[in-house]
Amino acid sequence: MALLLALALTACSNASGVTPTAAVSPATPPGDPKTVASDLAVPWAIEFLPGGDALVTERDSARLLRVSPAGQVTELGTIEGVTPDGEGGLMGVAARDDQVFVYYTAAEDNRIVRYRLGDTGVSDPRVIVKGIPKGGIHNGGRLEFGPDGHLYASTGEIGDRDLAQRRDSLGGKILRMTTDGAPAPGNPFGTLVYSLGHRNVQGMAWDTAGRMYASEFGASTYDEINQIKPGANYGWPRVEGRGDDPQFTDPIVTWPTSDASPSGLSYAEGSLWMGALRGERLWQIPLGQDGAPGTPVAHFTDRYGRLRAVAASPDGTLWVSTSNKDGRGTVRDGDDRILSVTPRRP
Repeated sequence: MALLLALALTACSNASGVTPTAAVSPATPPGDPKTVASDLAVPWAIEFLPGGDALVTERDSARLLRVSPAGQVTELGTIEGVTPDGEGGLMGVAARDDQVFVYYTAAEDNRIVRYRLGDTGVSDPRVIVKGIPKGGIHNGGRLEFGPDGHLYASTGEIGDRDLAQRRDSLGGKILRMTTDGAPAPGNPFGTLVYSLGHRNVQGMAWDTAGRMYASEFGASTYDEINQIKPGANYGWPRVEGRGDDPQFTDPIVTWPTSDASPSGLSYAEGSLWMGALRGERLWQIPLGQDGAPGTPVAHFTDRYGRLRAVAASPDGTLWVSTSNKDGRGTVRDGDDRILSVTPRRP
């Protein structure tokens, strides 16, 4: 495996491989977090509705919740067919108009299912994508609508490294589709595959210029943020971190795996914001006007435990979920919780 050392910089006493652009302003610390909801169980994804409420998935219970900014939690139902398995279960959620899309682990595969959202629950399930490889590890699972109106899904290679480089496999990829699950117009290979060579992407976000970014788990050396281009190959398993190989696209930021294990990703106030599981912190990565990263800064290190979902709300705050009940964290009173954080522009 080609592993070349990235340039190491210190960001709040944490190393990150990034050469900052001089034009990028230093990060400004966010406001102090406030608890929106508590006593949840592995809240995996957060999707805001136009009115300000959020849809929240619980990975292991398969519950789909509706959470108001005031902290009212309403159960919309338990998603049928979910088979929790290691890192799998009920994961991503996305919404558009009166439709809700969930990504979950079923008995034989991972799949994407579309529902109709009502005032008190969801109905009319329709499987729009099936056959995504499932596994107890590297299970992907994020769903997001892009600024182009199409639905994106991140998948993992489930520990079978070769899947990441195979165009005929849905594992180790970012997928792009219509709301019916068909390949979106303009996809680089005419299939669902939008980019390949991924190990385990669990966060996707777009800046105001429409550039796409994804957070990705490394193996034992480097975690990554990549800027995603259609048809690009991000190198796994032949490269972890920077490879400086023209066949592959290098990450724009890397971290030691002890500082990150990245999951949710969002963009707000000129920065990317990334939840770190093993690293137990919220990373802020300021971006220049050209999308180049400044020096990453860590916030709330070891204060709330493992951080999973990060989502920008309509009121300008970020909602961040803890993941201390996932079998790998230390459970604190009130866990798991959703925190509200006020981002500030660099």
